[in-house]
Amino acid sequence: MKFLIIILIVVAFLIGAVSIYLQPNDYISCGEMPAAGDGQCSVVDAIVVVSGGDTFARTDYGIELYNAGWADALIFSGAAQDLSGPSNAEAMKTHALKAGVPLNAIFTEELSVNTEQNAANTQSILTINQFTRVMLVTSGYHQRRANLEFEKRATGILILNRPLLQDKDWNGWWWVTPRGWWLAVGELIKIGIFYAGGVTE
Repeated sequence: MKFLIIILIVVAFLIGAVSIYLQPNDYISCGEMPAAGDGQCSVVDAIVVVSGGDTFARTDYGIELYNAGWADALIFSGAAQDLSGPSNAEAMKTHALKAGVPLNAIFTEELSVNTEQNAANTQSILTINQFTRVMLVTSGYHQRRANLEFEKRATGILILNRPLLQDKDWNGWWWVTPRGWWLAVGELIKIGIFYAGGVTE
């Protein structure tokens, strides 16, 4: 019985550690609306939303943050999964326009097929528009790796993490489903590949 309790404690610790590690959140102590001034909870220049996984849940979260006044610009990044149709970024843009976001507030990057390319290909948008303080939005399980890729290339740009904590693939109970474990372990492996200098999807 004592051994079983120890195992349960260890497993619970590991689940908690993985959850915290994969989902860095620079806004955990902030409210729903940005605060005045130039502190951690203040406005940013742009919100970057990376496609993949539950793309439209990520898009909706980016729109929600835009409407809350966190930034005056939305950047959508991602190529099409189906090459015969519009890019993910274009579909995200269309979704945002229907939600009332003005056209002049939206930027798209339509060539990226993996996280490394999302980070590399958005840099020109950030540089040209002199965006130096950026909120990065993606699904919780993907946030750590996306942040690593963006920070690797973001010279002179502050990348702030704002993970989507619940979508069709991921939530606080990820560890009770095979899909949750697949995503969590897969991300940990891909993060290891990143540190080894390899390329991940």
